[in-house]
Amino acid sequence: MTAVKKAHLPVAEPPQVRRAATRLIRRDGRAFAAAIALNALAAAAGLVGPWLLGSVINTVRAGGGVATVDRYALVILLCSVAQLVLARYARLVGHRFGERTSARIREQLVDRALALPASVVERAGTGDLAARGTTDVAAVSTALRDAGPDVFIAAVQALFILGAVFVLDPLLGGCGVLGLLGIWFATRWYLRRAPAAYLAEGEANSMMAEVLSATASGARTVEAFGLQRRRIEVCQEAVERARRTRLRTLSLRSVLFPSVEVSYEIPVVAVLLAGGLLLGDGAGGGGGAGVVSLGAVVSCALYLRQLSQPLDTILLWVEQLQSSSASFARVEGLALAPSTPVCGGPTPSDDRIAVEDVWYAYDSGRAEPRDVLRGVDLTVRPGERLAVVGPSGAGKSTLGRLLAGVDRPRAGSVTVGGVPIADLDPGQLRRQVVLVTQEHHVFTDTIRDNLLIAAPSATDEEICAALDAVGADWIDELPDGLDTVPGATATGAAEVRIDGARAQQLALARVVLADPHTLVLDEATALLDPATARHAERALAAVLEGRTVIAIAHRLDTARDADRVAVMDDGRLTELGTHDALVAAGGPYAELWRSWHGDPQTRR
Repeated sequence: MTAVKKAHLPVAEPPQVRRAATRLIRRDGRAFAAAIALNALAAAAGLVGPWLLGSVINTVRAGGGVATVDRYALVILLCSVAQLVLARYARLVGHRFGERTSARIREQLVDRALALPASVVERAGTGDLAARGTTDVAAVSTALRDAGPDVFIAAVQALFILGAVFVLDPLLGGCGVLGLLGIWFATRWYLRRAPAAYLAEGEANSMMAEVLSATASGARTVEAFGLQRRRIEVCQEAVERARRTRLRTLSLRSVLFPSVEVSYEIPVVAVLLAGGLLLGDGAGGGGGAGVVSLGAVVSCALYLRQLSQPLDTILLWVEQLQSSSASFARVEGLALAPSTPVCGGPTPSDDRIAVEDVWYAYDSGRAEPRDVLRGVDLTVRPGERLAVVGPSGAGKSTLGRLLAGVDRPRAGSVTVGGVPIADLDPGQLRRQVVLVTQEHHVFTDTIRDNLLIAAPSATDEEICAALDAVGADWIDELPDGLDTVPGATATGAAEVRIDGARAQQLALARVVLADPHTLVLDEATALLDPATARHAERALAAVLEGRTVIAIAHRLDTARDADRVAVMDDGRLTELGTHDALVAAGGPYAELWRSWHGDPQTRR
């Protein structure tokens, strides 16, 4: 079995990632420049010790006094202390820069995620978006806070060390650089393969998160339909893919690190051998321009030995940097995804909703996807209560999504006041149409703040009126009333839990506060018991009197109370009329009605 094909969210290309990183650096340019300057000073202070040690050796060999050696030793000590202080302060500045930049990335990701159309999120899968907002952002934050400063410091130190070796003796410097070629070849081999491997690992982890979360959230459905074996196979396939991609990145590191460890010793050995030969030639030839001093050889060897520390830091963090680069490409990829318009656009002339010859197909990955809506024509009058009914898979929910502007028809048009609903910016859309489904969410905040999402300026009286309208009288029983935090433990009371039915009532209360002119209810009361559901529907009808209500219903009692009933079957609108007229007509709706009420003739 294979997982359902998903339309993955885009991933930014390397040039786009570089431009995004440049923009982030410019926003905090002073801190970045300060970190560079402090790191450079720390690296320069660290170079003094080996240089002066070579001078000490030459001084002693030339018969210099103790006072000269003491002065060198004091300077070495002072420079070591200065290096320590500068390095620590540079790290502090770098970490602050990293935390501020990380916060900007998180805020930017939230803004972009909220701007994504619901259809894009649903087709990509919430697992992909969740992984980008958690694992990927955390990886980028770690790189900015820890890996970035460490690698930058190490890179500056390495450049200064190599520069010092060349200043001491260009020939010895050349021998040292040639000895480092092994590290260059190993790193180049790794970097050619690592980006693709880490992107594949991130995608596999997102798919695994999506599959596991979907299986867990739909556990009851899986059990009811006996899909355990199939879901286990899908989960195993996702886990196996994640395991393979992880092993791929591990195999790359298993080649890189041993190669580098061996290469550390080569430049030191090369300098000592070359220095020994040059030193010997100088002794035999009486000295000359090409002869190196013993102090220079020792200093170069110490520098190159010291080089292993910054190179070790760089290579130890190289995995994190590759992983973070892939994560940053995934985070920045949200900027490439289609977003909802933010302002402007035409204004509907009235509240009339028109569906004209609408065809729609979900992207299933096939060359010719099957249409789930076929030639639907429907006009919803302002203030009308319309019920949309039909068997499972008839296209009711899909029609509701098009009416709410979540999706755009493949052909035909869905308009409000002559303007395509899908073209409205979010502000206009929410004033026109609100979709309420079985899915709902209660945030970890007070009941009041959960409801103020829909109407930030609402008073407590308006909030209580909205709760009363949907039959949420249980609010009065909460220990802290509107200040109760679901999931938190009130003082002297047990933990307050909001079950599915109560959470759905909160979602309906949000709709009452939002007060749109058209409301699409996609089986929004499915989790409520029949008595509570009927009370909530009637209360909503009273509160929204004079407004348009489109109820996609699985309980035909809802259809009986509607002004008109639209009957869907196999993606087509087959009947449209009042409840009584359709029952009297004896067509598909009449069959559904008799089945709903258990007509003996229907059972036969």
